[in-house]
Amino acid sequence: MLPIKDNNPTTITPWVTYAIIAINVVVFLGTVTLDPRAATLVNLQYGAIPAVLFGHAELPPGFSPFPAGFGFLSIFSAMFMHGGWMHLGGNMLYLWIFGNNVEDSMGHFRFLIFYLACGIAAALGHGLLDTQSEIPMIGASGALAGVLGAYFLLYPKARVLVWFFWVFIFYVPAVVVLGFWFITQVINFGSGAGGGIAWVAHIAGFLAGVALIPLFKHRNVPLWHDGSPAPAFGIYRPGRKTRGSTSNIPPWAAAYEAERAAKRANMRRDQRGPWGKEGEERDASPWGRYQPKSSPKPKSKPSVGVPKVVRLHPDRNKDDT
Repeated sequence: MLPIKDNNPTTITPWVTYAIIAINVVVFLGTVTLDPRAATLVNLQYGAIPAVLFGHAELPPGFSPFPAGFGFLSIFSAMFMHGGWMHLGGNMLYLWIFGNNVEDSMGHFRFLIFYLACGIAAALGHGLLDTQSEIPMIGASGALAGVLGAYFLLYPKARVLVWFFWVFIFYVPAVVVLGFWFITQVINFGSGAGGGIAWVAHIAGFLAGVALIPLFKHRNVPLWHDGSPAPAFGIYRPGRKTRGSTSNIPPWAAAYEAERAAKRANMRRDQRGPWGKEGEERDASPWGRYQPKSSPKPKSKPSVGVPKVVRLHPDRNKDDT
């Protein structure tokens, strides 16, 4: 069951998702041209080795690209390395389809932290199986699994177009696609299939995404969307006017706007903010009492001196008074 796309639109441009995909592609293109010996050395240097992560071993000082005592940083470099075209293509396809909506639900910076946190959880979960292992783990699969876990809770009823058995193409709910993916990882781990694949990293990353998404998502984005025609957080921007019909507003939007309206009403009632205080003389501008008051002009003093003489005959000499 290979996903092709989903029908869940976003309200922001997922720059972090695009950047992660671009970095993975660039790093892979930089390593794919290496000969097998050089590629193995790069994997040892930048891959996440459980024995190094848990402090049971260290790379030689001249061989490690990280300062002494900082070998654990390989947990981050390993997230952007892949072992082949299929490994890279599969991970980036899933990230392209599901990453943008997860980033939309929490914002750019929090999505980056979320992605890295899931990758850390995946690497540690894999390492706990054998903390003495000196086999490096590479790939974005663990961090990607956290994104899938977050999407599983956020948009389970979003429709995903899948290619089933390379013959049939049709839409299925996201909960089916992602649930099938997770169950596959568990079955493969239990059966011992694909000895070179870190199935536990996938499982740990997925569970980390499920556990962390309530902490990272925006407060007004619900979990487990109820399946109404509009996605929970896709075509509506909080605080902005909705174009077209209001039937596409997600269920949480009405409560959100009611809360905003109540806050504005309380400010008006208490005469706070731009409405100023009652009885204060304020400018008619929208800034109210925050607009600097103009000082009144001083009254002109009566002049002192000889009063002006009115000329009765203006055609006479001006000097003749």
